[in-house]
Amino acid sequence: MDWLRLQSMIRKEFRQMGRNPVLLRVLLIAPIFQLIMFGYAATTDVEHVPVVICDQSNSRESRAITGAIGASRFFNLIGFVEDYRDLKTVLDAGDAQLALHIPVDFDRRLRRNEAASVGLYIDGTDAITANTAASYMVGMLQSFGREVALQRMTRAGMAGGVPGVEMVPRVWYNPDLRSANFMVPGVFGLIIMMITAVWTSQSIVKERELGTLEQLLVTPVRPIELLVGKSFPYAVTALVAAAEIILLSRWWFRVPLEGSVALLFGVAAVFIVANLGMGMLISTVSRTQQQALLAAFFFMMPAVLLSGFMFPIANMPWIIQQVTWLIPYRYFLEVCRGIFLRGVGLEVLWPQTVALVVFAIVLFSLGARSFNKRL
Repeated sequence: MDWLRLQSMIRKEFRQMGRNPVLLRVLLIAPIFQLIMFGYAATTDVEHVPVVICDQSNSRESRAITGAIGASRFFNLIGFVEDYRDLKTVLDAGDAQLALHIPVDFDRRLRRNEAASVGLYIDGTDAITANTAASYMVGMLQSFGREVALQRMTRAGMAGGVPGVEMVPRVWYNPDLRSANFMVPGVFGLIIMMITAVWTSQSIVKERELGTLEQLLVTPVRPIELLVGKSFPYAVTALVAAAEIILLSRWWFRVPLEGSVALLFGVAAVFIVANLGMGMLISTVSRTQQQALLAAFFFMMPAVLLSGFMFPIANMPWIIQQVTWLIPYRYFLEVCRGIFLRGVGLEVLWPQTVALVVFAIVLFSLGARSFNKRL
């Protein structure tokens, strides 16, 4: 490999990027919008769930329940209905996601030390939100039930003899359970993957479409120099975009970065090489830029879905879990979350780093070999 020829190729590619202001805006500004979109829209936080209540008891106890629901940040009490059959009407209209029915004999059963039932109706259209909101509501009602039972036993002089177990939870690494802390490290890897895999394949296919690829090959430039020269600017751009994401995530989203920034960028460089190889493979099976774009997204969609970015791998079927081991983004995502949130180093993340090194060597070698065969 001749370094002078390689430098000439790299300068040529940077000049081409500079002549295309639209491309520069896409590469450097689009990641900011993508981070904001994922940081706010792709959230698993469940708050302000609309609730409608039918309180037929209208007692002190039932008003304590409705007051607790109205004061909770997890629920938005939109109103009351007189007839419990109207609860279905409200759910059918989509105005509420939870409906609570407190029967007329609720307080009477409590005074008799009998089990008092409360009806909870859930709109299961959005299964994730419904499951979480129902858990919040059930937990609140169970807490109310324990408090009522304790008050009854206190008045009866029995509370001193009732043992209790107190659970004191402590959440590490993400104490407030913020979705942004979970999502933003994933966006860091996602944007790197998009810039390197998608735009590298686009760049190579564009040369083929314009007929300039053949002109380059009749020059003394070797194929490997051509590949590295065309890929290097996008690798640099990906690192610049990564720096943008880190700064914005720290300044705007207040996402912690507990670990080593140098280690994060070092592993990111390895991940970039793997995706450059994937971009080369995509370019060899594509004749037009449209085909390259479709092929890139055909590769990226399973990578995102099966990486653990949004859905836990442990919840996937066993056979799908085995497939996830073949996705480089899975390993880089574990590295990002480990460095961002847990603050761990290479002594913990070395298996993922070694896997990424192997993927980088294999994919880049396959990409270069496939490119040479197509020439």
